[in-house]
Amino acid sequence: MKKAKIYKPSKTAMQSGLKKFEKWIIEFITKDPTINPLMGWESSNDTFSELKMEFSSKELAVEYAKKNKIEYELIEPKERKIVKKSYSDNFIK
Repeated sequence: MKKAKIYKPSKTAMQSGLKKFEKWIIEFITKDPTINPLMGWESSNDTFSELKMEFSSKELAVEYAKKNKIEYELIEPKERKIVKKSYSDNFIK
């Protein structure tokens, strides 16, 4: 079967909130992308590369992969380090 990666997406630099980032995603890893001879774009004959599935928890995503015999790689999210600052901290040093 195909190999997939299970991850929790991170926010982009253009976003400040974290509302849409509770979901875990299974995305299939595509090998051997080819160049389209007509347009010169990178393409693939593998339709699994277009598939992204969302799950509400990591356990559900891993359970789905095991149930369907999908070899997977689990990528844990990095913890955010929040530094609380006050406006007055700008003038203290």
